[in-house]
Amino acid sequence: MSIAHVLLGLLAEGPKHGYELKKGHDERLPGNRPLAYGQVYATLQRLERDGLAEVAETQREGGPERTVYAITVAGRTELSRWLEEIEPPVPYIASPLFARVAVAGERADGLLARQRAAHLARMRELTAEKGAGAPAQVLAADFALQHLDADLRWIETALARLKGDDHA
Repeated sequence: MSIAHVLLGLLAEGPKHGYELKKGHDERLPGNRPLAYGQVYATLQRLERDGLAEVAETQREGGPERTVYAITVAGRTELSRWLEEIEPPVPYIASPLFARVAVAGERADGLLARQRAAHLARMRELTAEKGAGAPAQVLAADFALQHLDADLRWIETALARLKGDDHA
């Protein structure tokens, strides 16, 4: 995921300062790691340097001075290009779970059983969170639930193969 493109998307809604951008990122992408303020400001500097964002104004409302940024025409063009781009399927397996199972080999059944229990517990948590969540939170929960479901199917297949069932 490109933080720069997410920030451009937020700026496309209207000018914002760094705190608003961080808050918008964290609300729209609740399943992601919260964005650090330093990363927001470093990304804004690069966007400004590249002509994709510009300083719209500087505000001072009783606190520290805040710089408000706006998206430029070039920034809108870049955002449109990014939004139209197809995300290629991941070509490599980069899962810590897969790595553990690959290393454990035939001894992985205990690990897989514990992992199944952890996945099921997380799925219950996510399902409960969906009830009162904002649309972005519900979408993030759906995304995570479907990935956990795929992991569970793989865990079942792996357990069957480790027991010698080649038809799994």
